[in-house]
Amino acid sequence: MRVALFTTCVNDAVFPSAAIATVRLLERLGVTVDFPEQQSCCGQPQYNTGYRKLTEPLVLRMARVFEDYEFVVTPSGSCAAMVRDNYPRIGAKAEAEGHGRELAEAAAALTPRVLELTEFLTDVLGVTDVGAHFPHRVTYHPSCHGLRMLGLGERPLALLRAVKGLELVELPGAEECCGFGGTFAVKNPDVSTAMGEDKLRSALSTGAEVLCGADNSCLLHLGAMLSRHNRRRADTPMHIVHLAEILASTETDPWSHA
Repeated sequence: MRVALFTTCVNDAVFPSAAIATVRLLERLGVTVDFPEQQSCCGQPQYNTGYRKLTEPLVLRMARVFEDYEFVVTPSGSCAAMVRDNYPRIGAKAEAEGHGRELAEAAAALTPRVLELTEFLTDVLGVTDVGAHFPHRVTYHPSCHGLRMLGLGERPLALLRAVKGLELVELPGAEECCGFGGTFAVKNPDVSTAMGEDKLRSALSTGAEVLCGADNSCLLHLGAMLSRHNRRRADTPMHIVHLAEILASTETDPWSHA
């Protein structure tokens, strides 16, 4: 089984620990993971702001870089959803315009092989207990792309429930958007901030030590909300952690927020 890591821009530039944890986790489960260095942005920022033509070369690049792999695994529901949901649309639109047969074929070849991390663990490897140890009280935020576009459902929760020592507490209003939404946060900062603060209040109400999610873009937004909250109150005992880091944590190699 040939498996490649698609790290994504956010993880590569800002949160490399999530990508590192993904590799450590998969290797612990016996999966050899390649990292094609030619990978780049999937094109989501361009596509979401209306620049479809600028996205097309990135679709072709993604397909070329990952063409030799049976599975492309990413610790990002957002970018997985971009490939799975939007690449076929981009290919179909280009083909309808008379110039996109190669693009449509490339998208069709890549799309079914791209999986978000929890999908790969539960659906391909068939595991929920990954041998993790994380003795903390945790609440989980399901990001919109994972929840609505990928339909991850119970997969992340099943993985968390199997972690030794972890106490999983339900997040009130879990299915509500955190307010990030990529360019939505840039174009509508006041609304985005209000939504983020609502989500953070819900998380804090659980008494959890850790707010986790499977998308660092959302966690980046919520981390900013938490940082702002901590400037007003320095006693907030909560940390923002990617799901992959929890699943990679073991008794011999414990997670630490230090």
